[in-house]
Amino acid sequence: MMSSLYTHIDPSLGMIDAIKENLPYKVYMQVQTRAVVSAILFATGVWLFFIYLMRFTLKTLLSYHGWIFESHGKMSTCTKLWLSLVKMISGRRPLLYSFQAALPRLPVPRVDDTIQRYLESVRPLLDSKQYNRMEILANEFKETESTQLQRYLILKSWWATNYVSDWWEEYIYLRSRGPIMVNSNFYIMDLLYMTPTHRQAARAGNVVHAMLQYRRKLERGEHAPLRALGTVPMCSTQMERMFNTTRIPGIETDIVQHLTDRKHLIVYHKGRFFQVWLYIGGRHLLPSELETQFQRILNDPSEPQPGELKLAALTAGARVPWARARLKYFGHGINKISLDAIESAAFFLTLDEEPQGYDPAKVNSLDIYAKSLLHGKCYDRWFDKSFNLISYPNGKIGVNIEHSWADAPIVGHMWEYVLATDCFHLGYTEEGHCKGDMNRGLPCPTRLQFQISDECQDVIETSYLLARQLADDVDFNCYLFSEFGKGLIKKCRTSPDAFIQLALQLAQFRDQSVFCLTYESSMTRMFRDGRTETVRSCTSEAVAFVRAMEDPCATNAVRLALFRKAAEKHQNMYRLAMTGSGIDRHLFCLYIVSKYLGVESPFLKKVLSEPWKLSTSQTPQQQLNLVDINKFPKYVGAGGGFGPVADDGYGVSYIIVGENLITFHISSKFSCPDSDSSRFGQHIRKAMIDIQALFKPENNNRTVENGKYVHLENGKKHM
Repeated sequence: MMSSLYTHIDPSLGMIDAIKENLPYKVYMQVQTRAVVSAILFATGVWLFFIYLMRFTLKTLLSYHGWIFESHGKMSTCTKLWLSLVKMISGRRPLLYSFQAALPRLPVPRVDDTIQRYLESVRPLLDSKQYNRMEILANEFKETESTQLQRYLILKSWWATNYVSDWWEEYIYLRSRGPIMVNSNFYIMDLLYMTPTHRQAARAGNVVHAMLQYRRKLERGEHAPLRALGTVPMCSTQMERMFNTTRIPGIETDIVQHLTDRKHLIVYHKGRFFQVWLYIGGRHLLPSELETQFQRILNDPSEPQPGELKLAALTAGARVPWARARLKYFGHGINKISLDAIESAAFFLTLDEEPQGYDPAKVNSLDIYAKSLLHGKCYDRWFDKSFNLISYPNGKIGVNIEHSWADAPIVGHMWEYVLATDCFHLGYTEEGHCKGDMNRGLPCPTRLQFQISDECQDVIETSYLLARQLADDVDFNCYLFSEFGKGLIKKCRTSPDAFIQLALQLAQFRDQSVFCLTYESSMTRMFRDGRTETVRSCTSEAVAFVRAMEDPCATNAVRLALFRKAAEKHQNMYRLAMTGSGIDRHLFCLYIVSKYLGVESPFLKKVLSEPWKLSTSQTPQQQLNLVDINKFPKYVGAGGGFGPVADDGYGVSYIIVGENLITFHISSKFSCPDSDSSRFGQHIRKAMIDIQALFKPENNNRTVENGKYVHLENGKKHM
């Protein structure tokens, strides 16, 4: 601006003079003051214009998803140019929430496309009569109600940051009136082979301190945003409610309560609740100070107050009795004060009494560990908290997570940071204590006080008995598949996820002799406020492959060709789900709109009532790349799992751990005579080995094209 005075060039093209002439109260300003104010206003406007221009440009660029459909390692020139532009605009060191406003909105698919994909997904599961009936319902819906419902959904997509996420949270999670323990909450395990200390208080001290470090970086936005290809940003909104968050029960629907920075933690041990302050003198407690506090709780000989032992069972039972009990017995007095302390805590810590963890000498050690994390004793976890940290006497740890506020990758991100910080940055003394001096001058943890009437204790016992029945019915099998892993699968030039999903289809058919509707969780976090989408893994191509595997007359070459076709189909469906062209979230939202408008849709009602007898999910690993697991192979996590979704089905969570290990967490119900988690685990193992055997060299010289055998000789086709 100053140089323009000497060169007699106006870079504002007269805009500064125009601002000068139209300034309010200009008659009271000196000429120089008016010039300075006008220049500042012009510069501010130019600055804001460029910020919004860059944001709009980045948002437009991020709306391009062609890269995800390209073959691995074969990036087009267009994608390379796009990638360069995104990198240039993104900056060098973006903060966690830097890209939030630039993320595109989740697009609403065309109804015709969604119905076509839906009918294609159910074709292998229905006989001709059932399929024709479903086709008629779909066409009737398309020709009648769909136009109106789609119009309202598009309108919502214009004003909401995400047309799915708020309804998904409310209607799938918060309005469910059944127990969230087992049915909704999930868990994540500790390191599989390594326990850095066997002192319970010390391990809890380090881990809690690492969590506080993570929370501080989260509040400051100092974590690097997760990015696909190292460039395409993922939505980080879910992380905001990781700490200081509780699910509050209601009669018709629950709510998620998120508070600002909380300075205390609630600890449960032997039926007693303690409040531990996490700050002193404006700083976090050091690991050694936290160890001191937790050891004091472990040494405390006091007994639980009447009704206190099983109090948390209220959060494990049905939601309506808990909501009524909360209003009646915890709405005033000392009970309200103590409940407020629990619900406003940063998170909930249980100092468990029974050692857990992986023991190669005990066949079912991981199964027991998983059930402990999933439901415990049904009264020693506060299932409404965003997450419960569980610390065991042998130094093992784990977390139980309430599902409504976030999905597994979000908590997995925090868990990776915590484990790496615990083992590689904080460390322990030779005796297994936290490093640093013990501070004996800290005020002791405070016991929470309750006055629980006999009537309230009866309500607690009723919730406990319901939860106990649910927990005892869970059949869990955690299986370590170590025959091969991601490394060998990639050498077969196929997707590890597609490989495992097809193995699950083969295992399911061998276990039940029928195919079933299969749910695989995909993510939509490339969009603003994105969460998950469903991939329907039981495709016609997968069914054809499984039938070939079970057909003794089929050759391995034919089976391999069908496998590749099914794997490619699965990958394409996964890509469509990630880019907003899935099936189930669109149909779910159309159903919600129909309910709001009072429109009856037999098609949508039928779709939404279909049971998922095989529900699967892959938990991502190495989101932060803080630990080189090739260099430190003992520092691998065991992943996590969830309870069965259907009474007569399986829940399968799998984790691809490094190059040579895959862990499977399999759940079902004892009350179902047709399911057996251990048996299903063995079917998975055999299916994985059988599929891998197809990739032997002798099976790669024959394939199938258009139903005809093709023999390859020196790369040339011969019929």
